[in-house]
Amino acid sequence: MAETPFAPARIRALPSWLLGRAAARGHRLVAEALAREGMRMMHHAVLSAVAELGPVSQAALGRSLRIDPKDMVGIVTDLVAEGLVTRGPDPADRRKNAIAISAAGKRRLRRTQQLGDEANEELTAPLTAEERAQLIDLLTRIADPEADCAPES
Repeated sequence: MAETPFAPARIRALPSWLLGRAAARGHRLVAEALAREGMRMMHHAVLSAVAELGPVSQAALGRSLRIDPKDMVGIVTDLVAEGLVTRGPDPADRRKNAIAISAAGKRRLRRTQQLGDEANEELTAPLTAEERAQLIDLLTRIADPEADCAPES
């Protein structure tokens, strides 16, 4: 396990500290897994969003992911250069560009999703399946206390 920075005992017992340490470990595991496929986390997030929302304008994509427009240009340019997405005229408004996932992007996304799933399995390995489901529920409620987080029936 990675070396944990020193924190006084009282701080180590705080949910905020524990969540931060767990998030840092999860981020590291996923980033390392995606890197095996030559993908950075933000690029993966954008590719996933294009697959779900696309074709989508670059501006709408940036707003949905809360990515600064200047950063979004660079990420999309990288994904276009790798042949993972296409950028072309938006059929709904020819003045705008729409971003769509390519066949190569779909293949890469399947592989990176699998790697991300494996990293999350490693992260939650000490938990039972029931505890994992409970953890997801609890974290969802903490992350967005205003949302309706009632389990689906």
